[in-house]
Amino acid sequence: MIVHLHTVCWNEREMLEHFFRHYDWVDRFFILDDSSTDGSREYLESRDDVEVKTLVKANPDSWVDSARQIYNSCWKASRGLADWVVITNIDEHLYHPDMRAYLARASQNGVTAIPALGYQMICDSKPNLQSLLSRDHRMGCPWRNMGRLAIFNPAEIEETNFKQGRHRADFTGHVVLPAADDVINLHYKYMGEAETHARHRAQGERLGDIDRERGWGHKYGWDAAALSDDFAKFRRGAVDVLTVEHASEYNEPRWWRERTWPTKGTG
Repeated sequence: MIVHLHTVCWNEREMLEHFFRHYDWVDRFFILDDSSTDGSREYLESRDDVEVKTLVKANPDSWVDSARQIYNSCWKASRGLADWVVITNIDEHLYHPDMRAYLARASQNGVTAIPALGYQMICDSKPNLQSLLSRDHRMGCPWRNMGRLAIFNPAEIEETNFKQGRHRADFTGHVVLPAADDVINLHYKYMGEAETHARHRAQGERLGDIDRERGWGHKYGWDAAALSDDFAKFRRGAVDVLTVEHASEYNEPRWWRERTWPTKGTG
């Protein structure tokens, strides 16, 4: 079984340590680097399991729309080469206790697209670089915005049609979901309030005119007090994500269960 992962990168040198430690179940990574200046590009180029290229914005006036277009097309290079592809961000850790065994069973059962239940993870300070985040930082709040359709069979999916931010998708082709939602998406953005605020400000400077006009990435413009309030909100709802029976106890909406998906002959 071959698994490919596609993502983008901008100045994620420290987060990449956690990212690769978590995704040890992936065979090959395809990463578009957006002119990183913190050593991320050099680190990626040093790894034998990574193919790194320069990111070119499809829409110069919108980072968010450019990312949407990238994620809707990059994975097609894995057709005929991989059994599964993963579309994610570097701060999103898709988790199952034994992901490769889970994917093998999904293939045997005819599953072609796997949802992930979203959690906003909360860390009061920046984690140690040697941490395995899903093991060492387990407190997260269920959050619908991080619900993803992020793992799928590239031979069976024709188009992904991700919306802005990948918060929703309109897959076409032969789309078969698992009977239960057993994969979770751990979003490790909130890792220390001061550190997150600094990261937001840096990311906000990279937004285009269209992003600002439409409010895409609006959180990047929050002041420290607004961000602190958001941290507090998620802290109040946080649970140990490794103790939850996700398939039955997750109470946020699951948009992928609210529609009928096309299968062979109907896509």
